[in-house]
Amino acid sequence: MDYRDYIAKKLNTEGVAAADITLPPNSEMGDYALPCFKLAKVFRKSPVQIAEELKNSFVCDGVISEVSAVNGYLNFKVNKAGLANEVLNEIEKAGSGYGSSVAGKGKTVCIDYSSVNIAKPFHIGHLSTTVLGGSLYKIYKFLGYNVVGINHLGDYGTQFGKLICAYKKWGNREEVEKGGIHAINALYVRFNEEADGQMEDEAREYFRLIESGDKEANELFEWFKKLTLEYVQKIYEKLNITFDSYAGERFYTDKMQPVIDELKSKNLLKESEGASIVDLEAYGMPPCLILRSDGASLYATRDLAAAIYRKNTYDFSKCLYVVAYQQNLHFKQVFKVLELMGKPWAKDMVHVAYGMVSLEDGAMSTRKGKVVWLEDVISKCVEKAYAVINEKNSALENKEEIAKTVGLGAVVFGALYNNKIKDIVFSYDKVLSFEGETSVYVQYTCARANSVLTKSGAKINLPAGYEPNAQEFEVVKSLASFPQTVLDAAEKYEPSLIARYAVDLSQKYNKFYIDCKILTAEGEAKDFRLALTKAALQTLKNALSLLGIGVPEKM
Repeated sequence: MDYRDYIAKKLNTEGVAAADITLPPNSEMGDYALPCFKLAKVFRKSPVQIAEELKNSFVCDGVISEVSAVNGYLNFKVNKAGLANEVLNEIEKAGSGYGSSVAGKGKTVCIDYSSVNIAKPFHIGHLSTTVLGGSLYKIYKFLGYNVVGINHLGDYGTQFGKLICAYKKWGNREEVEKGGIHAINALYVRFNEEADGQMEDEAREYFRLIESGDKEANELFEWFKKLTLEYVQKIYEKLNITFDSYAGERFYTDKMQPVIDELKSKNLLKESEGASIVDLEAYGMPPCLILRSDGASLYATRDLAAAIYRKNTYDFSKCLYVVAYQQNLHFKQVFKVLELMGKPWAKDMVHVAYGMVSLEDGAMSTRKGKVVWLEDVISKCVEKAYAVINEKNSALENKEEIAKTVGLGAVVFGALYNNKIKDIVFSYDKVLSFEGETSVYVQYTCARANSVLTKSGAKINLPAGYEPNAQEFEVVKSLASFPQTVLDAAEKYEPSLIARYAVDLSQKYNKFYIDCKILTAEGEAKDFRLALTKAALQTLKNALSLLGIGVPEKM
């Protein structure tokens, strides 16, 4: 149990929720703290005065043993033995379900993420949308939501006409089958390098043939799509990523006209220089283009159709779009148009924006030819993980499998550890360090805890009424805060909260491990420390699983 929820309910004060109650930087001040600064506006009093008044009205009980007010903070000390006993028993009982809840029961969340482009390989820039969306998928499932993972395929546009043109001019079916997506991409790149006016006209004609249902053009397109999905599925399996729908842009071809008709019927569609737009000037935005002057649809047209389809099909309580921050304006426009169309659920649409990823040498740009394929980043991380593990423990069994778990974890954790909106500079050495804020450090902590439990060989009996010491209680408090951390991560669309939690718990466990004897302790102290180790291991596994990261038993 996280006592923050208990404290918030007992305070019963306007503007105070469990998420507002923090862990003090200095545990001597208390086990939990409520900063009263944001309450100053509500109560029109100083934080110091508010803290003092709340202290005077708070009645201590068997759970909260002491309350103090210090410089605008309300500090709480809890019954250590009671909290330890309750938390460790709860983790033992819940196991891999510790931290889960039924908060989302009866609610559906749609998550649009990864959204691979047909005929284009994954580069490192696709890492964030893929693992961020994948983690949110797991977090919402863990909280009892019905989750629909959507891969909104980029499978519409004149680029496919260019690809067919290039294939018919230079391609060979056997070579493309053998080379897969990289062979397709090479044809597309060659077209862009060598195309003249005649080839551009041919490409437009091939795209028209796709749209009009031409048999040969569509068979080629479906073949390119098949090769692409086979390629990306291998990466998704490595990264532990799941989807429930691959309905892409093309899926909405016959669903756009009803949207256009509705915009017209509500007098929202206007003509501007031959194009059809929704005027958003009154809302501080440029117009949202719905149809080009030649009648062609745009991203916004398809996104409006997709949003309406998803609401009608899934009746979501939230629809998340995990897309880079460069698309901020696009989604503001789309959400505003839905609102103007009278869709009350427009408020449930969320753009989960994230920053860009690059390597230390700046490599990422496709235009400058410095693109780095995601599969190469994964392979390099696994290779480097093997080298590090082999150096540290050459006698370790199953080093190849362990290196895969460690290397893949490093890729995912490297993208999820920082606040999602921050740009990331990916460093192989940093993400594979056994020290510092890395998945390797957390996985090594798990291996250490697992080793302790294996060596003990004893059945673990949690002693009731055991009073934990300072180092033990720091671990207990951290364990107690995991369920609220998961809820916070879902509410803020921030898996980084769970990644940082895992590092923090690992640091506290390792301090306890160094400062307190475990296997050589005696009596209740040994029993409690083994129970604490088991609980820490389980909670770390749960945290990493929500990020899509595995845990090797040994390292």
